[in-house]
Amino acid sequence: MTSPSARPAVDSSPVRDLLATAVTALGGQERAGQVAMAEAVAQAFADREHLLVQAGTGTGKSLGYLVPALLHDKRVVIATATLALQHQLVERDLPRLVKAVGTTPGLDASYAVLKGRSNYACLHRIREGAPDDQGELIQIPEGSMGAKVLELRTWAEAAAEAGGSGERDDAPRHTEKEWRQVSVSARECLSASKCQFGQECFAERAKEKAHKSHLIVTNHSLLAIDAIEGIPMIPDYDAVVIDEAHELAARVTQAATDELWAAEVERAARRSVRHVEGNEADDLADAADALRAAVSEAPAGRFERLPEDLADALALVRDAARACISAFPKAEAGSEPDAAMTQAKGMVQEVFATAERMAANSEHDVLWRTEGSDRMPPTLAIAPLQVWGQMRDKLLADNTVVMTSATLMLGGDFNAVGRSVGLKPMPDEEQPWRGIDVGSPFDYARQGILYVARHLPPPGRDGLGPAQLDEITQLVDAAEGRTLGLFSSRRAAEAAAEHVRKALPHLTTLAQGEAQLPELARQFVEDPHTCLFGTLGLWQGLDVPGDTCQLVIIDRIPFPRPDDPLMSARQKAADQAGGNGFMQVAATHAALLLAQGAGRLIRTTSDRGVVAVLDPRLATARYGSFLKASLPPMWPTTDPQVVRQALARLSQSPSR
Repeated sequence: MTSPSARPAVDSSPVRDLLATAVTALGGQERAGQVAMAEAVAQAFADREHLLVQAGTGTGKSLGYLVPALLHDKRVVIATATLALQHQLVERDLPRLVKAVGTTPGLDASYAVLKGRSNYACLHRIREGAPDDQGELIQIPEGSMGAKVLELRTWAEAAAEAGGSGERDDAPRHTEKEWRQVSVSARECLSASKCQFGQECFAERAKEKAHKSHLIVTNHSLLAIDAIEGIPMIPDYDAVVIDEAHELAARVTQAATDELWAAEVERAARRSVRHVEGNEADDLADAADALRAAVSEAPAGRFERLPEDLADALALVRDAARACISAFPKAEAGSEPDAAMTQAKGMVQEVFATAERMAANSEHDVLWRTEGSDRMPPTLAIAPLQVWGQMRDKLLADNTVVMTSATLMLGGDFNAVGRSVGLKPMPDEEQPWRGIDVGSPFDYARQGILYVARHLPPPGRDGLGPAQLDEITQLVDAAEGRTLGLFSSRRAAEAAAEHVRKALPHLTTLAQGEAQLPELARQFVEDPHTCLFGTLGLWQGLDVPGDTCQLVIIDRIPFPRPDDPLMSARQKAADQAGGNGFMQVAATHAALLLAQGAGRLIRTTSDRGVVAVLDPRLATARYGSFLKASLPPMWPTTDPQVVRQALARLSQSPSR
C-alpha cells in the first residue's frame, strides 16, 4: 500500500453537503465511515489516484461512492460482481438518491444500466425465428418449451411497444435453454445497421441511453471485455468504481476462460452445411470426431505438456474452422442479411478462436481437461495464468479506479488484493494508489466470538470424521438451531445435515440442493430453530440478519483443492518467480473466503453470535495469523465449554 499523495486535499464540502442531503431525505443518519469514504473517493477522482476502500457491512458504501460519482465532472462507471447488487443499485439506491438530490443545480443525475447483449431479448430472433440444429429458422419449438418461448415472445413485444428494457431480469421465469430461443450472443448479432429491427433493438437502446448518461452501471465481466479485451462495450469514461472488488480477479478470469467440446464443434458444422457449398462443414465435423477421441484418451487435469494426439486434434479443429469461415458466401451489397447464416458463422468463429488459443499452448494460459460426468462429457478449458498484468496495463493505466468491498484487507493490509488486481505493493509513481479502511458500525469484539476448535484433529481427505460431527451437534444443540453451516464440499454438508437430523430430530435441518436457495433461505428465516448447511453459494450469497443466525460453522479452512488446475498453476508460477506461492495464492484464496463466510454472522448492530471454525490449523499453523488477521476482530477463544454456554445464553434471551 502506498502512502497518501502529497497533493492538496480537494474541497470536501460539496461531497459532505450532498451526502447529508441524501441521507436526510432517505431517512438515515450520518455515519462517519460513509463520510470518510465519500471524501476519499472524491479526492481519488480529483488526484487521478487509484483507491482501495474497505467498508464494513452497514457502512452504507453505495452512497459513499454514488454521491462523489454524481459530483464528478466526467462519466463514471459503476461495476458490480453480482446481478443482485446491480439490481439493488438500479432499482433502489439510484432512484432514491436521484429523487433526493436530482434537482441540485448543475448536477447531472442521469444514469443507465448496461449488460452483455445476450442479457437482452432479440427482436429479430423473436420475429423471424431461432435456428434449429440444422440451421433452419423455426418460430416456436414444440412442447412445453414452446409455451414458455411464446410467453417470453409476448413479453418482449409488449416491452418493445411500451419502451421497456427487454432485459432478462424483467422477463417471466424461464430456463437458460428457453432464454436462448429469444436472445443472441454478440457474435450472432446481425448488427444494428443491418438488422431490420435495429431501431427497436433493446441492446442498442441501452447503449444509446448509456451514451447520454453520467453514470453507467455494469458488471465486472463487461468491464473486463471492454477494458482488457479491447472490445468496445462501454462509452468512454473517466473513472470506474468497482464494488464487490474482492471478486474482481476471479470475475475477470472467468470472463477470459473458454471451453471447447466435440459436441459444440459438431453443432457448428451442422449449422454451416446449408450455407457452405464445398466440403468445409463436413471437414469440421470430422475434426470434431478427432477431438472427441483425443479428449477421451487424455488424462483429466492440467496439461503441463500438451499430449501429441490432442495437439493434432486441436490444430485440425482450428484449421477446419478457419476454412469453413472462409467458405461462407459474402453478403451482397444492399441485400437483407441472412440471420441463420450469420449465426452459423458466429458459432464457427467461436470454435476457431477457442481452438486457436488452445492449440497455441501459450505459457500465459492454463489448459486442462475436466473430469466429465454422466450428464456432461469431459471438455477442454483454458484460462489466463494471471490477470493482474492485463488489469494493470489496460484498466488501471487509462482510468482512475476505486475498488471497494467489506473484505479487501487480507492478512491485515491491502497488499494481497492490490497485487491480484495489478497494483504493486510498493510505491509506483506511474500508478499511485492508497488503501483506506473506513471501519464498520459494528462492535465485533462485543457482538461476536471467534471459536477455533483447537482440540479437534486436523481435517482429513475423507471428509468429516466422528469428532467433527459430534462437535457440530453439540454447538447446534446449544444454539437450539439458528445455525448456518458453511462446508468445503457438498458431501460434507450432506453428512453433517444427516448426522444432526438423527441426533437432534426436534430441530429443522436443511441442506443446500434440497430446494432452490431462495426457498431454503425463506425457511431458515421463518423458523429460528432451523439449521441450513451448504457450500460456496452460502459463503457469499446469503444475508440473514437477526436471531435467525447466531452460529456460523466453518468445517475447514477453504484452501483451493490441490488438483485445481488454475490455482495449482498460479501457485507454481509464483514459486518460480521467487515468491511464496502458497501464501500468495492458496492462503489468500482461503483468507478471502473465510472473511466472507465469517461476515455472514454480524449483519446489524444488534446481531450477536459465534463463528466456529472446526479446523485447528487456524490456531496452530504458521499461516493461521495471516488468516485470522483477515477476519472481523471478534473475541477469540478455543474453549468449547465457553462457547456452548454463550450460545445457550443467546438462545434463551428474548428477541432483540
